[in-house]
Amino acid sequence: MNYWTQLSIDYANQRSYLDDLFQVYPTIPDGIRNIDDELWKIIEKAFNKKDNTTLLESLLKMDLFPIKDSYVAYLKRDNTSIKRNPATVDRLCGRLYEMGLNEIFSRSSEPKETNRQIGPLFKRWVAKKSLGVQPLRPDKFIKARGNVILDASDAEMMLFANKHLNYKHNKGLDFIGRFNGKYVIGEAKFLTDFGGHQNAQFNDAVSTLKSRGVNATIIAILDGVLYIKNKNKMHKNITGKLKNENIVSALVLRQFLYQL
Repeated sequence: MNYWTQLSIDYANQRSYLDDLFQVYPTIPDGIRNIDDELWKIIEKAFNKKDNTTLLESLLKMDLFPIKDSYVAYLKRDNTSIKRNPATVDRLCGRLYEMGLNEIFSRSSEPKETNRQIGPLFKRWVAKKSLGVQPLRPDKFIKARGNVILDASDAEMMLFANKHLNYKHNKGLDFIGRFNGKYVIGEAKFLTDFGGHQNAQFNDAVSTLKSRGVNATIIAILDGVLYIKNKNKMHKNITGKLKNENIVSALVLRQFLYQL
């Protein structure tokens, strides 16, 4: 079993893991979405007049449509389809009238989903010198002596790794560093639940770990439900077929880097 993976599992199960992890991923939802006053007046008027076409066209202009329905995206991308599909329009508007204006407003102004805000948080945490090193832009990173972390976008990191480290994988990176003269690259993921999109995120990180011929130590900086013992496929994988891979929590990453 990889020592750092075991340490990550132990941390998650024996210490204040979630409390500490909040320093890395402070996933506080944004405030409610703003709704344009003039647009809302049109929506109110159309709702009261039971003008289905205007009501639907206006609601589709907002960032968040108040109903989750498989046909909404099509209508949003092709407004002309509204007039060609009266039964679909009537069905959706029937649900809207049943909801009422207050509920429509409430749902349309909901904050962005937390998991859509997670992506940049790891890099923000690193940028605060949380790993003991101030990240540097590529021109300074190349010339720097001692321990150093690259400050760059995912795409810039992938380009750097491709040019200097023989990284050929088609996934962007979240971390590139050089510690004790050794390069380290990796992806960072906060896996908030089991199944679906989260499994895909886990598999993305694993596929990066499996890259071959890279002139660097490859790590997967993973946090979340995968460390819950015996409860999910992710945990079985990291303690089974992936047990020798460098899978580490962000909370033990500093220790990992300085022991290279």
